[in-house]
Order: sequence, then C-alpha cells, then structure tokens
Amino acid sequence: MPSVNHRFASPELPEIFRPSDYAAVSRATARGELRRLERGLYTTNLDEPPEQLIRRRWLEVAPLYFPGAVVVDRSAVAGRPAEDGSLFLDAGPKGRAGSKELPGLTLRYRPGPGPISSDMPFGSLYRSGQARTALDNMRPSRARRGLARTLNQNELEEWLERIARSAGEEELLRIRDEAKRIAPELGAEREQEELDGLIASLLGTGDTALVTSAARARGARVPFDANRLVLFEKLHGALAGHIPSRIPARPDPNRVFAFFETYFSNFIEGTEFDLREAREIVFEGAIPAERPADAHDILGTFEVLTDPAARARIPASADELIAIARDLNRRILSGRPEVNPGQFNSVANRAGGTLFVDPEMVEGTLREAWTFYETLGSGFPRAIFSLFSLAEVHPFADGNGRVARALSNAELSAAGECRLLVPLAFRPDYLGALRALSRQENTAPLVKVGERLQHWASLIDFTDFGSAVAQMQNTNALVPSDQAEAEGLGLRDPR
Repeated sequence: MPSVNHRFASPELPEIFRPSDYAAVSRATARGELRRLERGLYTTNLDEPPEQLIRRRWLEVAPLYFPGAVVVDRSAVAGRPAEDGSLFLDAGPKGRAGSKELPGLTLRYRPGPGPISSDMPFGSLYRSGQARTALDNMRPSRARRGLARTLNQNELEEWLERIARSAGEEELLRIRDEAKRIAPELGAEREQEELDGLIASLLGTGDTALVTSAARARGARVPFDANRLVLFEKLHGALAGHIPSRIPARPDPNRVFAFFETYFSNFIEGTEFDLREAREIVFEGAIPAERPADAHDILGTFEVLTDPAARARIPASADELIAIARDLNRRILSGRPEVNPGQFNSVANRAGGTLFVDPEMVEGTLREAWTFYETLGSGFPRAIFSLFSLAEVHPFADGNGRVARALSNAELSAAGECRLLVPLAFRPDYLGALRALSRQENTAPLVKVGERLQHWASLIDFTDFGSAVAQMQNTNALVPSDQAEAEGLGLRDPR
C-alpha cells in the first residue's frame, strides 16, 4: 500500500486507500486535499457521495480489509455486491464469521480454505469457480439480518438452468465432475452428492424434486427460454386489459385483400417484386425464370391466405399451435426445400443484434407462450400476441415473419374482424414496434401499431384491384420504406 506524502494529487495514489502515515493524512485532510470515508479509509475524491464511491470501487475496497479473500456464496454467482450492499467472502482459515459495515458496502466474511486451485483471480481478490460456487450454495443458510448468504433452491435452479441455456448441458456435466474432485478439499462431500442429484434431474436422469418451471421443463426435456417468458407476460398484461375497437372484416370477392396481404408480407422479408410482376405471379401463374423460388414464396403465401380453412384455423392447444405454425411454414416455403420447410431450425436465428430462441428451447418456449395466448380474448388480443410470440421465438430457418402474420390474421378472420396489412412505407414502424418489446420490454408501440394497421386496412376498398391501388398510392402505401424515409413520405389514412 503506497505511503502518503504532501503531494496527494500524485497519480500513483489510489482513489480509495488505507494510509500508512496517519499524521500526514490527517494534515492533508485538514487542508481539504483528502476526505475521510470512515475510520482508516480515505479518498482523493472530494465530491462523490461515500456510498456511491465505495460501491463503485468495491473490488478495490474489499482487499484493503481482506487481502486474498475469495468472493463466494451468492456473491460468486452475481459477481458483484447484492442490492443491499452485501459482499460474501471466504477470508481464509483463521478467524470467525462477521461483517464489516462501510458506506454502501457490507463485507460479510466467514472462515474457509481461502483460494483453491479452481478459483479464479478477481482483481486483488479471488472468485470461486463454478463447481465450488455450486457446492457452497448447496449449503442452506438463513438470513438473521439482511440477505441470506447462499442461494435458495429456486435461485440455485435458475442459475444452473441459465448455465445450461447459455453454455450447453455439457457445462453442467463439467461442473458435476469438478465438484466431485474438489469436494474433499472443501469438506463438502454431502453437498456434492446433493448437487449430483440436482444436476441429474436437470438433465432428465435424476429424481431430485425440481421447484422452478424452467428447471422442470429442462428435466422433462422440453426446456424453454425464461427471458422470452418475461416478454410474453408483459404483452399478455397489456392485451388482457386492452379494449380494442371491433372492426368488421372487409369483403374480398376478388381476392384483392389477400393479394396485398401476400405482397406486403413477402416484401417485408426481402422478397421484392414490382406490383405488376407480383400480380402476374398470383393471378396468371407467371413464374420468372430467374427467380422461381421467390415466385413460389409469393404463391405459397397466397394459397395459404386464400384457403378458407387455413385462413380461419386457430389453435386450441399448445400442440395445435405448433402444428399450425409448422403447416403454415411448410406451405408458404414449399418452393424452398433447402430450408426444410415445416421443420424447426437446428441453428439459432440472428437478426442484427438479436439472437432468437435456441433450437433446443423452441418447442418448450412455444408451449409456455401458449399458457398466455390461450387466456386472451378472441380477435385483436390473440392476433397481436401470436404475431409477437412467433416472431420472437423465430423457430424456422426462413419464413418466420410470414408465418407470424398469417397466424395473426387467422385469429382476426376467425373472430370476423378486419385483418392487418403492413404497407411498404410502414415497415420501419412495424419492425420498430416488435424491437421495442423484444429489446426494451415496451408493449405500447406494438399495440398501437396493430390498431393503426387494422384501421388503415379497413378503409381500403378491396372490391376492385384498380381502386385499391389508387387508394394505396394516395396514402404512400406502395412506396418502399427506404424511399419513403428519404423523401419524408409517411403512411396516410385513405380518407
């Protein structure tokens, strides 16, 4: 620890320190060059509140009191102090348990072996490795005051399930094997046996009772993405209390609505044709020689949307939700055998900075989504929920957005309500609303966008192709989004 002299602005002096020359520090403090944080603890920072400063610098403060200590128990899982400021430490084999109260930080120490071979350097401290962390947290503890030292069973299961979700189940096997090796060093043979049983149950081969839904789902071999369930719950809450306008379905005697539903849904995904080409593909069966797969995407989508049975087929169970999604994907992408239409993807999809649900969790996540989906009212609430949940899970190699919109509109058709259309100019708003919920947990934009798109579609006359095109041209609906943005052309109401 550096000695303090009269040049307290020296860059070698830590922001927080315990002095070796108290007389010099006292004089510097009296001159206003240093500040006392608590007995024996000083700082060169004269402005920041002590609680905030010490909490920010906790990784440097803790070793001032317990050099070489190991961050253990629940603190090793979090990698930082808890919300109440508690930091749990193994202070080595000497001494007894206790706590050191500092502004914004409570060092809660206990005796232990100190760092072992599997622990990791953590600044000037150590942090227990995952196997040791698991063993330590198998020991029950009660909070006489403040936070319990170790995780409860719910928290422990959630942590282990999170490891399996992010690093694979092989990591649980590695933790199990390492825990068996280090248990004698920690005197944790009993905890090792219990951990072995817990991990076996998480992997579907044990009989330890699991208490969390995510752990039970993994143990039953249908794991789900718990982070997505948070989003589904938020959207369900927004939709369950929402009272939408009931907008009746529009007559579509010449399948003009279905054509534009097809055209827009494919354009959003990058399958772009001009209006004349798309019309020839749909109504004349003209397949461009240079783009046969894209043309079949258009045809497949149109056939699904004009099939009365498919257009109004909605799920009544989780099994039906999965079956319908598979069938829609198979039919829409029948011209692309290379993407395995109708089969869940084997590689996690990514779009920009968003990584969608891991393949092993797709089925379980859809089944969990159904528990929210089924309790919503018919029509608009279920339409918006299905639109988001299918898009967020992203179960297929391709066609996820088209499947989501087809199922969403099927919910509206089954309720006798006007379906949604996403015009070309409105693509950024639509995708932005999905991202707002996916990344920021903000449900309001998606509900608002859904209402606007349904209202807009209800004002178009779809009885005649020419009339529909004229109205759409007047509303900027047919202007590609990049052009609309460059020219400042927003989507306008037809009236």
